[in-house]
Amino acid sequence: MKKYQDEELIEWYMEYLINERQYSDNTAIAYQSDINEFVKTLEEEDRTLQQTDDLDVSNYLTILKKRDESRNTVIRKISSLRSFFHFLERNDVVSQNPFDQVNLKKHPNHLPRFFYQKELYELFEAAKHGKNEMLSYRNYAIIEILYDTGMRVSECVNLQFSDIDFDNRIIKVIGKGNKQRYLPFGNYLIKALKQYQTNCRDLLVNKYHKHHDYVFVNQYGDELTSRGVEYILDEIVKQTSLTTNIHPHMLRHTFATEMLNNGADLRTVQELLGHSSLSTTQIYTHVSNEHLLRDYNKFFPRS
Repeated sequence: MKKYQDEELIEWYMEYLINERQYSDNTAIAYQSDINEFVKTLEEEDRTLQQTDDLDVSNYLTILKKRDESRNTVIRKISSLRSFFHFLERNDVVSQNPFDQVNLKKHPNHLPRFFYQKELYELFEAAKHGKNEMLSYRNYAIIEILYDTGMRVSECVNLQFSDIDFDNRIIKVIGKGNKQRYLPFGNYLIKALKQYQTNCRDLLVNKYHKHHDYVFVNQYGDELTSRGVEYILDEIVKQTSLTTNIHPHMLRHTFATEMLNNGADLRTVQELLGHSSLSTTQIYTHVSNEHLLRDYNKFFPRS
């Protein structure tokens, strides 16, 4: 399936609405506004229109609910997006329309998926004891950095050693819109990165005569891509008993959820995640509250 930039797809759809459907300019602009709003929520999590799945739709519905949008406004926005994705599906840009199953009579059932500690432990163990001992150091370090800092996968693959201050335990990250932020980290990540650098990264770049400062590399010493990280995580999960599909942003979700569960301030989490809007971060408050309610119902005898 051919890959497109989000801007290309929106422009294509606008031309279709105006030239083929004969919509007025004002109507087309209203559609474009609804689509652009949804794209902004995708960008917060380093996602694209072609990657959109049920989780992205549920996140968006939660954001609309947090804003206390009127029912008619929500219905209009979902209708715009359903029509847009129907156009993309018909033109073989996406395999299915993620808005087809949206039922506005019900609250969204799916919230950002995060890992429980038992699942994380199994994931880390599988990464540590992979088939290729050298690459296991890299795979373990990738999971560690995504979980420990909550950074986006695009920020992870663009990371260079010059961005890491091991003495002060701070990582400089360039996020969306070239916005710079600083992420603290602890001893687990220090150890993982040092072992990876000594036992994997330096060996590969020297073997293949590469000259760059990127932290994470593939088996040939070249800069690792976001798709490469997704593939690595898919392979790790195959070595576990976990039945879920894994995405790099699930580790980001876990970081945010655990921060809030352990008493972190919402605006602190917003800053660490690099969210421009607090409403995006508030999704994790909903996740945290649901988690607490589930445990209350499970463990408290009078629930």
